[in-house]
Amino acid sequence: MRDASKNNAAWDRLKDMPSTIGIGVAGNFTGHLEQAGEASDFRNVSTDHAAAPKGIFPFYVPGGGQHFLNTMPVSATSLALGSKTENHQIEPEVALLCRIQYAEKRVASLTPLYAMAHNDCSIRRPGALKISEKKNWGPETKGTSNQMISLDRFEKGGILDDYRVACFLLRDGVLVEYGLDSSVTGYSYYGTRLVDWLIEKMNNQQDQGPLEHIAHWLDVASQPDYALISIGATRYTDFGENTFLKSGDVASVILYDAKQHTQDAIRGFADGSKDTNEPGLSVLRQNVHLGSQR
Repeated sequence: MRDASKNNAAWDRLKDMPSTIGIGVAGNFTGHLEQAGEASDFRNVSTDHAAAPKGIFPFYVPGGGQHFLNTMPVSATSLALGSKTENHQIEPEVALLCRIQYAEKRVASLTPLYAMAHNDCSIRRPGALKISEKKNWGPETKGTSNQMISLDRFEKGGILDDYRVACFLLRDGVLVEYGLDSSVTGYSYYGTRLVDWLIEKMNNQQDQGPLEHIAHWLDVASQPDYALISIGATRYTDFGENTFLKSGDVASVILYDAKQHTQDAIRGFADGSKDTNEPGLSVLRQNVHLGSQR
């Protein structure tokens, strides 16, 4: 991270701007959908290539009046559970803040500007018709680090080559690895291939199964200038696959340069014992609580 204070200010501005839409990628890391129990949701969704992600979904849509996606869900510090009876899981990811440019209301270009640690927290809600129904249930239901890593270019050979994603849960004073420590370049679709695929889906994805017509949501948001895009959840450890969140937990997702930070340091960032104001790092730590609405 080249300038923490500048990047934090940029995040604070953009996360609340009406010109930023939130979009997630489903199935961009081998094995995650199976672990999350969601692979069957996509049984009728066809892809051009076996390794391709399944599609994209909205998790925040600014403007357009009252709909459940109109609530800003992103927090860098807190995570509100939707209820005591439903199961919630961390989804450790990389999020990209991207600039969108249009030609006649179609996405013409998508430029990744910053990368951040992201928690695409999900309710495991059997029978949900759309992915988005499990992604935004009010304020503080998503997490994005306010440490933004400036991108020189989003492709192999760029700044993220040596970055990895780690995920931990701190419960009752015990820190446990929740997600498998994974290379950012290990995503099925990455770099230019992912960006080109995203543009195609933003323009052409239709309402099918758990997926939605994204061009419609871009219209609702009046063709926003920016998109916060979470590019896919990594795999869980056995603990993460079988452990759901409860009030009092601390959930951490850490995007880090493996050449600059040791595994001991990563655990220190996760348990709060080590200062996170360091280069090559984007740390998200969220205090989990039961939302006031339920």
